[in-house]
Amino acid sequence: MLAGESVLLRPVIADDAVAMLEVLADGDVLRLTGSHGTLSPDDLEPMRQWYGSRADHEDRLDLAAVDRATGKYVGEVVLNELDVNNNSCSFRIALGAPGQNRGLGTEATPLVLGYAFERVGLHRISLEVYSFNPRARRVYEKVGFQHEGVLRDALLWEGERFDAHVMSILAPEWAEHRGYPEAVASREAV
Repeated sequence: MLAGESVLLRPVIADDAVAMLEVLADGDVLRLTGSHGTLSPDDLEPMRQWYGSRADHEDRLDLAAVDRATGKYVGEVVLNELDVNNNSCSFRIALGAPGQNRGLGTEATPLVLGYAFERVGLHRISLEVYSFNPRARRVYEKVGFQHEGVLRDALLWEGERFDAHVMSILAPEWAEHRGYPEAVASREAV
């Protein structure tokens, strides 16, 4: 478990499928994550099985994001696509409406990065964020992710194409600022 002031990150369990189904019923969440398709109550049992099996996989870390004020599941934080040979992985986060606009994602992101770099010993963590999501990009920049490039027209959404911005953070960068690059920059300016 990774605990922040407002958010708790814990391993996902099968029962989280019910709440995640609600998160994925939100059209904004689907758009922001580039997730095509819709889910129905018929998808609950396969999702329960999938969430229930996450602890058995050593190539990824699926964490439930829980609002500490309410004790409710608000989304997930995932480290996946582990590349053991290059000591790297991908990062993604999906929060439903009850977990948005309250700083939970801003708090959850450095919690999981700290775990990945300091406890697991990863060297590189990358992500993709769509061009229509500058708010998420700002969160990633705030904790130290650097822009690497653009995957042009990577997402086709409702007939329109959008770019995906590739970002990453490296272990030496994390060791220098631990999620607060602006604080290091202001110290260096003095």
